[in-house]
Amino acid sequence: MFETIKLIHKISVILFLLIYFIKTILLISNKEDALTKLSKILKVPEMIVSFLFLGTGIYLITQLPEIKPLLIIKVGLVFLSIPIAIIGFKKRNKVLGALSLLMITASYGLAEIAAKNKAKVSTEAVATDGTINSQVLYTDNCAICHGGDGKLGMAGAADLSKTQADKNTIQQTILNGKGLMKAVPLTPEQATAVAEFVETQLKGK
Repeated sequence: MFETIKLIHKISVILFLLIYFIKTILLISNKEDALTKLSKILKVPEMIVSFLFLGTGIYLITQLPEIKPLLIIKVGLVFLSIPIAIIGFKKRNKVLGALSLLMITASYGLAEIAAKNKAKVSTEAVATDGTINSQVLYTDNCAICHGGDGKLGMAGAADLSKTQADKNTIQQTILNGKGLMKAVPLTPEQATAVAEFVETQLKGK
């Protein structure tokens, strides 16, 4: 279900941005007749896309393990851009129309920045002599979605206690990502240590 809703959200976001991009171009180009005609044609589809965009977005937020400051800023930009867009297109104000599109676009730029956060490799996880504490490394980077016992399943995360993947497959998943899971920027040695921890401490328990 999570994957389906996330896909719907991505599609609705693309359609939402496309609609507002076209309308903003028409507004800035002073093509009021074309804008009026397009607005009438897209009135119902735009309402559906907007509902899906906001509805699925709210659902996905409720599934996140933690709410980060960048996410709060992103959501704030989206919700603030909506009334600005309504006023801008209603009054044919080019500045407000362009501003609303810029705010929505910026909100997804912030989302990409948040998605590229570096992995946590604390001194407790990897000592100065290179010794790796696989449990700490797992806790720092994986437990937030998989849980300490591997069974949490937050944001669609796999149940590691029931996984059929072998150590090598788990390591490659950590390094390269799979499905909804993004790659975790750990070294191959660190990824191997986490895979071994999953294999020996979580799997089958």
